[in-house]
Amino acid sequence: MDTQDFLFILLAILFTARVLAELAARAGAPPVIGELAAGILLGPSVFGWLSPGETLRALAEIGIILLLFQVGLETDVRRLARAGLHSAGLALAGFGLPMLFGFVVMYWGFGAPALVAVFVGGTLTATSIGITVRVLADLGRQQTPEGQIVLGAAVLDDVLGVVLLALLYEFSAAGGVSLANGAKVLLFVGAFFVLAPIVAKLMSGVVHRMESQTQIPGLIPTVMVSLVLFFAWLAHVMGAPELLGGFAAGLALSRRFFLPFGIALRTDPRFSERIEAQMQPIIQLFTPIFFVVVGLSLNLRAVDWAKPEIWLLSVSLLSVAVAGKVLGAMVLPLPARMRWLVGTAMVPRGEVGLIFAEIGIQTGVLDDLLYASLIIVIALTTLVPPFLMKWMIRRQPTVADLSP
Repeated sequence: MDTQDFLFILLAILFTARVLAELAARAGAPPVIGELAAGILLGPSVFGWLSPGETLRALAEIGIILLLFQVGLETDVRRLARAGLHSAGLALAGFGLPMLFGFVVMYWGFGAPALVAVFVGGTLTATSIGITVRVLADLGRQQTPEGQIVLGAAVLDDVLGVVLLALLYEFSAAGGVSLANGAKVLLFVGAFFVLAPIVAKLMSGVVHRMESQTQIPGLIPTVMVSLVLFFAWLAHVMGAPELLGGFAAGLALSRRFFLPFGIALRTDPRFSERIEAQMQPIIQLFTPIFFVVVGLSLNLRAVDWAKPEIWLLSVSLLSVAVAGKVLGAMVLPLPARMRWLVGTAMVPRGEVGLIFAEIGIQTGVLDDLLYASLIIVIALTTLVPPFLMKWMIRRQPTVADLSP
């Protein structure tokens, strides 16, 4: 690809993604829907102007890593501890039920291989904490009991989802489900999560001291991006997906993260806030590229929409995706209206689901038909729940306490 062609392609991606994300936000929908739509419009599904080449996929990979870094930065482990058993129960049920339902539907309902069924089930476990946080914040419900339960569960969902993603990545590379490979990945993931916070905290301490002495601006974003990329490389070397490195780096540097030996590795909350603020422009530049590439990877023209299989598959997976999250909320000892609100808040898949789907198509686990069905499910579960949540909260604006 010539340089001028690549520059024009990058211009088209960033501009179209921004315009459609703005339109989506003004319509009350998550901006990620607009960025996904940009890829669908520019790609083979509509105009066919762009295709996801190696260079774009490399930029998208950086976007995924930085996106998981942001998820780690926003992960509040203390919030999970405050929300307690309600959040843990909701997260485990909302994680396990979609996984089980998705596997059963694919394996026994559609006769898919075990690896494909596991991958689809894993994709359906995702909950987008970013979308959930945004909707609750817009409605002023973050500090309510139901808001704390949902956000605490979404935190645990993120952690479980990243670990599951590491397992599925290994299974897809090995070509099948293997208990030995799974145990190896879990061992590496555990070791990585123990070592990564220590390294990150020590390095952030060095950067903190250097910041007051440097004469050149841009020290924090330069070092932090280098640290995230190093962690991504290290995760790959240890047998885990690169995404895990970004998540671990963000989690370790979060101002809300704590360690048992936190006294020895003191954290300056203001410095963590500066890291988050100065990394935001870089993250916001690269992550739209990932979502556009997801849309570019989807060829809706290649799907035979006249076949009943595509509709049967999409409706089945959509039903499983919604039922798994809503039924997970039904286990909580809460008033019925709060259970429905909490269950609906856990439905959005958003960027997390798209990461699962994109890895599935790139590793060859998912075919075009299944990939298209999952994108449809992810789009609908991302687009509709925010509007339902707003309607439910406005209709029943207050909840007094957690008692049934």
